[in-house]
Amino acid sequence: QVQLVETGGGLVQAGGSLRLSCAASDRTFSRYAMAWFSQAPGKERVFVAAVSWSDDNPYYADSVKGRFTISRDNAKNTVYLQMNSLVPEDTAVYYCAAARDSLSWVIHRDREYAYAYWGQGTQVTVSS
Repeated sequence: QVQLVETGGGLVQAGGSLRLSCAASDRTFSRYAMAWFSQAPGKERVFVAAVSWSDDNPYYADSVKGRFTISRDNAKNTVYLQMNSLVPEDTAVYYCAAARDSLSWVIHRDREYAYAYWGQGTQVTVSS
């Protein structure tokens, strides 16, 4: 059982930056692929970014390409989401998720059902 705890959310003005962190409890963290999803008020949860266990070939939703960067530090059991050039439309609760890295995960990495473990979420609010 992997426990995930997100931190780093907050209130920021449009054009600003935030870095989210997600700390995992499992010592086998390096075996997991990781992702970030977001859920805006009144909307469904959507994919933001994902990264494999080896931190290569990160994958992004079109809406965040060039603005957000996902990375991980396996020595610290932590995955990050650096968010730059934030816009009010980025306002949402951001969730960290973990999945066993596999060929199946690569195929479905932008789908919620690919992830077995979820954090509680951290609120990001971007003011105009």
